Amino acid sequence: MKILITGGAGFIGSHFVRYSLEKHPECRIIVLDKLTYAGRRENLHDVFGSVQLIHGDVCVPDDVERAIDGCNIVFNFAAESHVDRSISDAGAFVNTNVWGTYVLLEAAKRHKVERFIQISTDEVYGSCSNGSFTENDTANPSSPYAASKAGADLLALSYSRTYGLPVLITRSSNNFGPYQYPEKVIPLFITNALEDKPLPVYGDGRNIRDWIYVQDNCAAIDFVSQNGTPGEIYNIAAKNEKENLEIVDQILQFLKKPRALIQLVQDRPAHDRRYSLDVRKMTALGWVSTAPFQKALANTIKWYQENDWWWKPLKQ
Repeated sequence: MKILITGGAGFIGSHFVRYSLEKHPECRIIVLDKLTYAGRRENLHDVFGSVQLIHGDVCVPDDVERAIDGCNIVFNFAAESHVDRSISDAGAFVNTNVWGTYVLLEAAKRHKVERFIQISTDEVYGSCSNGSFTENDTANPSSPYAASKAGADLLALSYSRTYGLPVLITRSSNNFGPYQYPEKVIPLFITNALEDKPLPVYGDGRNIRDWIYVQDNCAAIDFVSQNGTPGEIYNIAAKNEKENLEIVDQILQFLKKPRALIQLVQDRPAHDRRYSLDVRKMTALGWVSTAPFQKALANTIKWYQENDWWWKPLKQ
């Protein structure tokens, strides 16, 4: 079995590479990554000898062709994913997230891959005032990032229906864990607190996100690839809904830092108030979350404490 993992040098992708090496040692793993600011060789420093890393772009057909040849399964983690960056440069998100997915789908169709797993996000649904979104709810994205991911999802589903390509889509809640670029909320708060710098919190800090430990998400994605039905969408969440201020307080308490470091800043445009996913479909399939939030957050904080070699150069 030969697996292609695009974006495998990014945050979630690199964790999925490690998960796959441990869970499926019989598989040969190909990583295709553009190695941008967030996709880094350092994220795979401990597994270089176990995977084939191809420096290439999902938007370039020749790069994709070189990587996908002979592969049975494709996991598409490649994406621009930072909401703030999408607000200032939406074009880059449309290019990578939509056009790049198209290039991959075309290659997957030509090579008759057995499974194509499109990695998506809960943000495609938009804000949830009450209840939780199911896989049947209509996408209603607020940011260019979320819109580009929704577009990629629809394109992938069309390839399933039109060409019979065995596409499965996973939409996960907010991931956190080691190797996450420090522009994202939890690593930003952790590293700023370690440096005694202000922790910038948007608006009133009451926005709610549902958090899942990255290794938990990787296990769920792998589970879907083996047990899911092509043409279907699967929500993945651990039901850890937290206000941003609650996350900040827990990080500061763990590090024994003062709340005076909290700095409320102007809210970003179209900031979704709450995300919440209904995961009954995954539960019925047989998957359950196994990573307790408090333990996973503690492990994440400790990792950043012990690995400043990884994040300090990025912040400088």
